[in-house]
Amino acid sequence: MKIIFATANQNKANEIQKIVPAEIEILSLKDINFEGDIPETQPTIEGNAVQKANFIVDKFAMNCFADDTGLEIEALNGEPGVYSARYAGEEKDNEKNIDLVLEKLANIDNRNARFKTVIALSIDGKLETFEGIIEGEIIKERRGNQGFGYDAIFVPDGYSQTFAELSMEEKNQISHRARAIKKMVNFLTDK
Repeated sequence: MKIIFATANQNKANEIQKIVPAEIEILSLKDINFEGDIPETQPTIEGNAVQKANFIVDKFAMNCFADDTGLEIEALNGEPGVYSARYAGEEKDNEKNIDLVLEKLANIDNRNARFKTVIALSIDGKLETFEGIIEGEIIKERRGNQGFGYDAIFVPDGYSQTFAELSMEEKNQISHRARAIKKMVNFLTDK
């Protein structure tokens, strides 16, 4: 089975290919020679995932899934949330995004946060959504050099290491994206 993953982020595509069974081939946007922008104009993480999946299905008429992920920080009323990728500006600079989070939390004791991923799967004309959440906390300085996004400042509950200090294999066992992907894989393998 071939499914397009509506992302230009090759890190995410590689991460997901390692999670899904071998009989499911994940095609990235690069694999289908798509280099344009996919709209992300919805006010929610779920809305963006659905919008991205529908956009690719409309354009290529192939089964597709898309994800959207946000870091939700309790003390910041859920920020950056749907704006996680462009929290510090439209250039989507991970380092600036981290700097802004650390700055806003500088004098705040409550560091509770969670990563939330929603996957929208458009398959055979039907739409399904799958949610994955992992709770944790934001630490005061970057640690680790694995991963991407906010991984260097997020420590998942039950761990002492940040996502950026865990190996990709360890992160794939517990991450928000892995949890949502596992739900999608269960759905696909039960079909």
